[in-house]
Amino acid sequence: MAVQLRTKYTIIPITNNTPRSHRPSLSRLRAICSVNSTAAKPRPNREKLVVVVNPLLSNDPTLQSTWTHRFWVSAGCTSVFASLAKSVVAGFASHLWLEPALAGFVGYILADLVSGVYHWASDNYGDESTPLVGTLIEDSQSHHKWPCTITRRQFANNLHFLARGVTLTVLPLDLAFNDHVVHGFVSTFAFCVLFCQQFHAWAHGTKSKLPPLVVALQDMGLLVSRTHHVKHHRAPYSNNYCVVSGVWNKALDENNVFEAMEMVLYFQLGVRPRSWTDPIL
Repeated sequence: MAVQLRTKYTIIPITNNTPRSHRPSLSRLRAICSVNSTAAKPRPNREKLVVVVNPLLSNDPTLQSTWTHRFWVSAGCTSVFASLAKSVVAGFASHLWLEPALAGFVGYILADLVSGVYHWASDNYGDESTPLVGTLIEDSQSHHKWPCTITRRQFANNLHFLARGVTLTVLPLDLAFNDHVVHGFVSTFAFCVLFCQQFHAWAHGTKSKLPPLVVALQDMGLLVSRTHHVKHHRAPYSNNYCVVSGVWNKALDENNVFEAMEMVLYFQLGVRPRSWTDPIL
């Protein structure tokens, strides 16, 4: 019996229909093996294996921070710190602490809700050509295909877009208002919005590799945890959108709030959310 073995390996780069942020490090490995026998009763056996690999290289330039990224994160942190300082100084001067503390708590709770609405919208509507937020939408779609990429992004790379929005919003408020209650709300809300992508990244991190304080805050429910957020990346992919503390997720999902919003947008504007057609989302 003669046995012929034919093995074929090809490395084929795939860039079509692949987000730009993943093209430098993405390849497709196609291995085709066939075994043919010349015996009386040949039983050819042909197997195909296709493996899509995303190695998430740490030196991928799309995951690294630039000086522009660092500038905006620094500016955002500075504007938030200035707002917090105004609240604290005014609180000392007036000896009133309950009001700004309550305002800060409201800001923290509201930031979680806003993160969920923002996450839902970027997951389901728009594309890379959408003005102002196209890059953000593209990254959001890519995140569902390669969830762990967010853990490899450098700090400023992950936060710079939201930091820019926080800077341009909070800085004028720093200049216009001195009220300690206003800044109690603004500083906490802006801080949570600025860092929500970092909270999101920690929710994808390995618990043993996270800072102990982060793990403690996750266990207390003050930050969204991996156990809580992982449900968002399982079918039906349309729940648990909030990524600050996740406190709103149960109420939003049990009352089908986002599903109702999708129906309203569909009947009013004729726009379908991606979650209706994309099995990944």
